[in-house]
Amino acid sequence: MSQPSSTGKSRRSPPRGLENDGGLAVRAAAARALVPVITGKGSLAGLDEHQVVARDRALFKALCYGVCRTLPRLEALTGRLLNKSFKARDADIQALLLLGIYQLLYLRVPAHAAVGETAGAARLMGKEWATRVLNGCLRRLQRESDALQAKVDHDPAVALLHPQWLLDSLRRAWPDDWQAVAEANNAPGPMTLRVNRRHGDREAYLERLTAAGLEGRLCAHAPDGITLETPCDVFELPGFEDGHVSVQDEAAQLATVLLGPALAPRPGTRVLDACCAPGGKTSHLLEVFDVDMHAVDSDAERLARVEDALQRLGLKARLAHGDATARDWWDATSFEAILLDAPCSGSGVIRRHPDIKRLRRASDIDSLAALQARLLDNLWALLSPGGTLLYATCSVLPEENSEQIAAFLERTPDAEATTPGDVAWGRPAGAGRQLLPEPDSHDGFFYARLRKK
Repeated sequence: MSQPSSTGKSRRSPPRGLENDGGLAVRAAAARALVPVITGKGSLAGLDEHQVVARDRALFKALCYGVCRTLPRLEALTGRLLNKSFKARDADIQALLLLGIYQLLYLRVPAHAAVGETAGAARLMGKEWATRVLNGCLRRLQRESDALQAKVDHDPAVALLHPQWLLDSLRRAWPDDWQAVAEANNAPGPMTLRVNRRHGDREAYLERLTAAGLEGRLCAHAPDGITLETPCDVFELPGFEDGHVSVQDEAAQLATVLLGPALAPRPGTRVLDACCAPGGKTSHLLEVFDVDMHAVDSDAERLARVEDALQRLGLKARLAHGDATARDWWDATSFEAILLDAPCSGSGVIRRHPDIKRLRRASDIDSLAALQARLLDNLWALLSPGGTLLYATCSVLPEENSEQIAAFLERTPDAEATTPGDVAWGRPAGAGRQLLPEPDSHDGFFYARLRKK
């Protein structure tokens, strides 16, 4: 039987800990967690792996994220295996079928467990009738795997595991790179660390990692970054609880590099981090620069995560719960630097949030672009003359990036772009720089640095 990878061509090795089967309970828990995603009503953002016993947590997480990552292909196969679709009230059984297909095609789970225990998990959901349906579908997939996979993979959207609208958008934006972007989206991103300079440099921390039996390499572009060869639990990281290190993608760490020229020579600079949650960029700026940091976010729950991060790192900022398109949280004193990490499609971080492929819609892009424009216009008025605003997104779509900044510059006569054109990362994208996601390296990000005349 053919064993495709996330692009449908070759089998990938499973994450650590998946060789031992987790039983009925872990499959039932994964199915329940997937129901909001496959019905378009929720995400994996609040996934609680502690709902299963410790030995099954790696399998639970791999099942949930793996199904989301390969969902277009799995759903195409269910269409071939089922005589008729499940009723809406049986979305949990649909999720079990997707889980079974995923295990057979992508994981090193024994076939008898992938079939028998996935089907058996229906009993835990009070739907014993479904065991026969699931058994029949999964055993047919075992018998006819090559033929069924070949049929569904005729559709490029299925073979590349992306909704058609997103593939079309990537092709328009990056005609020479769209397929590579899609393939990068389909593989889990690496675990990258940000070393807290207040506790030493990354070369010294790399030695601490080696002594702890963890292998890593220095990031090419982020001066505080180390990418691990193999992901691990954060509590295995030396000094994590004491604030010596954080987890942050290399591309996200570049915000501090780009704002550096506006902050480095001026201790006490008044800085705003708008849309700051979960606080990675906020804390990085405070680790590197002596600034008066103000941070605002409209999500109170996520803002609490910023506070937790700052406390772990021993840092201080003035946090405000508020909407950055308004000014009711503002104290009427202008800022010398502003970081706007704008809400966006997340199209550059799909490999870390694969449920984006199901939950995001083509119609979302225009509404997100309109929100980004309102944020830019509102925050620009809070910036001092001569001040710097850094616009950032984790998107690879021009509507949110280069086209957004071009429109802002056209309507804002006192704004000029100062994005460096000679940096070693990314590529020119209008008045900004665009990074596309790269396997075993950084996520997809866009930056544009603007100065107020």
